[in-house]
Amino acid sequence: MPFAHAADGAALHYEVRGAGEPLVLLSGQANDHHWWDAVRAAFEAEFTTVVMDYRGTGASDRPETDTYSTPGFARDVLAVLDHAGIGRAHVYGTSMGGRVAQWLAAGHPGRVGRLVLGCTSPGAPHGVERGPEVRRALAQPDAVAARRALRELMYTPAWLARHDGPLHTLGDPTMSAGDRRRHLRASARHDAWDALPRITAPTLVVHGTDDRFNPTANAPLLAERIPDARMCLIPGARHAYFEEFADIATPLVIGFLSDGVLPALPPRRTAG
Repeated sequence: MPFAHAADGAALHYEVRGAGEPLVLLSGQANDHHWWDAVRAAFEAEFTTVVMDYRGTGASDRPETDTYSTPGFARDVLAVLDHAGIGRAHVYGTSMGGRVAQWLAAGHPGRVGRLVLGCTSPGAPHGVERGPEVRRALAQPDAVAARRALRELMYTPAWLARHDGPLHTLGDPTMSAGDRRRHLRASARHDAWDALPRITAPTLVVHGTDDRFNPTANAPLLAERIPDARMCLIPGARHAYFEEFADIATPLVIGFLSDGVLPALPPRRTAG
């Protein structure tokens, strides 16, 4: 297991697999590299994938300091790329990973080829926050009920009825409560609005039309703010569109990363 080291000395676990141009896959908040397990093999047929454990997750170090931020995570990604000997890579970030990817592309344009921002947001105060009913459901004291609410924000009921798990998008189970709070603060403090016009990488914004965890209204905000960005909304998809709707999302992203050609999206799926 290779480890890079951040500027503050924190060890960062990462993996490199596949063939072709390098593609960095960035996970969501409080998740390690297993976030991508369900779809990573499909990308490896076309690209050399790079996945990592953020500080505070997986096998990476877990400093108990306030060193967690989306710009800081972007610097950690650069440390991984430097250690792996990768000068320039495509970047696909989802959820908080999309927030990290925004800083990476805006601040280090020479390191990013094409950029995909999935189910993400420009951050406060310009982004659209989740509704109060969603926040209450996730913060309820009944842990089982809160986890059920998270599952239902990630996936449709029809998909959950057919999949018992494991669901790697629900958070790294090895994290401490402190690690989770630090990740939550890092994501909540994200504000890349002023940096977005500096992104020069060809950019695709992807979102599910039924995403309430990170509201779909954030997608056009990003697409309009980033020069020449393109947007695709996947009908009926919730937050974990990249897994549940992988048959649509993965070819969509691969087509964009490979030659910029986007396949036509199918109509909205019916339940069942």
